[in-house]
Amino acid sequence: MIARRIVPSKVRVLSLLAVGQVVLTNPAAAQNFPEIIVDESVQAEQPLPDFSYAGYEFGLEAIPHIEQVIDVADYGAIPDDRKDDSSALLAALKAAHSSTGPVRVQLHSGRYLLSEILWIERSGIVLSGMGMGEGGTELFMPRPLNQIDDGGALDEIRIYLKENDKYERIKDANLEVLFSPYSWSAGFIWTRVPDGRHATYLERYDRPISRVTEIASGVQFTRELIVSDPSRLTVGDVLQINWHNREGPDGPLVKSLYGDTSEKIGSRHWELPDRPLVRQATRIEAIEGDRVVIADPLLHSINKELPAYFSSWEHLSEVGIQDISLVFPDNPDFGHHNESGFNGIYFTGVHNGWIRNVRIANSDSGILTDDLANVTIGNIVTEGRHTAHYSVHIGNVHNVLVDGLNVFNPTVHALSFNTQSTKSVYKDAVVWTTPTLDQHAGANHQNLYDNVTVHVKPDQTAEDGTPMYDLYKAGGAGYWLPGHGRYNTAWNVNVVVGSGVEPGGEIVILGGSEGPDARIIGLHGNRTIRLDHTPEPYLEWLNKPVLAIPSLYTHQLGKRIESADSDLND
Repeated sequence: MIARRIVPSKVRVLSLLAVGQVVLTNPAAAQNFPEIIVDESVQAEQPLPDFSYAGYEFGLEAIPHIEQVIDVADYGAIPDDRKDDSSALLAALKAAHSSTGPVRVQLHSGRYLLSEILWIERSGIVLSGMGMGEGGTELFMPRPLNQIDDGGALDEIRIYLKENDKYERIKDANLEVLFSPYSWSAGFIWTRVPDGRHATYLERYDRPISRVTEIASGVQFTRELIVSDPSRLTVGDVLQINWHNREGPDGPLVKSLYGDTSEKIGSRHWELPDRPLVRQATRIEAIEGDRVVIADPLLHSINKELPAYFSSWEHLSEVGIQDISLVFPDNPDFGHHNESGFNGIYFTGVHNGWIRNVRIANSDSGILTDDLANVTIGNIVTEGRHTAHYSVHIGNVHNVLVDGLNVFNPTVHALSFNTQSTKSVYKDAVVWTTPTLDQHAGANHQNLYDNVTVHVKPDQTAEDGTPMYDLYKAGGAGYWLPGHGRYNTAWNVNVVVGSGVEPGGEIVILGGSEGPDARIIGLHGNRTIRLDHTPEPYLEWLNKPVLAIPSLYTHQLGKRIESADSDLND
C-alpha cells in the first residue's frame, strides 16, 4: 500500500491560471508560442525546467493569516514617542518564542526606533505591521549593524575574510580595507535556527552531515526516486538531497551542471569534496516499497556515476515578516564591499516562509537570504538615494519566489542569483535605475528571470558605435566561474530605454561572461535589441514579447494545477 501526504486544497484562484491556457496541440495556436513550449523535439534537445515549484508550499497554497496575536504595546513599544523601542520589541518576541502554536507579533501604525537585532528563532512566528504605505508601520534604525552586538553570529565570516585576504583594494582611491561582513550577511530582522550555521565559510567549522538514506536512482526533472532504506523516511519529512563532486574538474556532477562547455570551471567546484556542491531541500510526498515521490523535480539525475543521498535539514517553518517599512537615515556610500551594515532583513534557515508588503529605504542591502526553501518574497519596494549592494538577494537557496519587486534605488546587483541558488524566480520585477541581471557564479543554476522590466540608459558603446548596456553585469569570484550553470532562463524581459538611443535605433544588450545553456525567450523593448551574450544562449523571439504567456512561472503553475485536477477527476 502506498503512503501519501494529504495535500490541502489548492488556492482556487490559482486554478483559474489554467483557464484560458491555449491548447497547444492546436497547430494554429502553436504558432503563437515559442518552439521551446510547443515543439517536443526542441524540448528534448533544449530542456526547460518547471519553475512553478518556487514559493510558499511549492506554489500551491495561500500564505496563511495568523489569528493568535502578541501586541507589542503590552510590552511597552509605543510608536512615535521618540524613545528607543528595542527592549520592548525584544520582550514581545521573547514572549512569542515562549508561546505555543503560530503567533503574530503585531506592531501598530507609526514609527518605532530600533537599535538591536530582532532575532526570530522559532517556527510559526510572524512579525507584522499595519502596512508599508503612508499611515502604516515603520521601523527606523538610526545606527548601522557595525555599531551593534551580533553575539558572535558573524565571527566565522570575519575570520574567513581575513584569512582569505578578502580586501577591497582601489589604489587610485587610496583604499585598502577588509571586506565588510555586512556585504552579503546580517540584518536588523534576522531569522535562524538556534545555533544554526546557515552560511558556510571555513572548512574547519563544518559539522557532520546527518545522512538519512542513500538514493539508488532518479531521473533529472522527475519526482520519483528509488531509495536504499525507505524505513528511514516518513511522508511529510522535509529533507535535503545532497550531490557531492568527488571526481575533480571532470566529474559527472560538473558535467551535469555545465554540459559540454569550453567555459572555465573554477576550482571551488572540486576543492571541498566533503561539502555538497548541490543541495535540494524537498518534502517526502509518498512512499511505496522502495519508491519515493518528492514534492519537486530533481535538479540532477541520481545513479551509480552521480550518487546522492537524503540528509536531515535543520530549519524553521511558517515564519513571516509582513506589512512594514524598514527605514534607515540618509548615509554615506563607502563603496562596494565596504558597507557599514544598514541591512534590512537576513532571512535564513526557513522552509515555507514569507516576506511580503515591505518597503525598505536607504539600505546597504534590503533583503539577504541563505539556506531557504519554498519562501515567497512578495510586493517589495526598495528606494532611496543610497547605493545598495543588493535589493533583494537570492543566495544559497532553493525554490524562492520574488514576486512583484520594485527597485527605485541605485544598486550594485539589482536582481541577483548568488552562489548555489537553484530553481528560484524573480517574477514581475521592475528595476528603475542601474538594472543588472546578476548571475553571480557559484554553481547557481536553473533560475528564472520572469516578466522583468528594466529601465536602462546606455553606458558603453559597441565596436561599431552602437549604444550598449551591460545588463548582465555580474559579480562573483573567479574560483566559482562560470557565471551560472545550465538552464538559467530569462523570459519576456522588457528593456525600456529612457535615453541615449534615437527612435527606431538599436541598442546592444551585453552579457559578456555568463554560463552555458542559458535560455533567453521574448527579450524585447522600446528599441531594437541586438544581443551580445557569451556563451551563446538558446534564443527565441528576440524583439518579440510572448504575449500569450506573459509569465512562464504562471503558465507552468497553471499547467501543473490543471494536470493535478485532471488526476483527481480520473
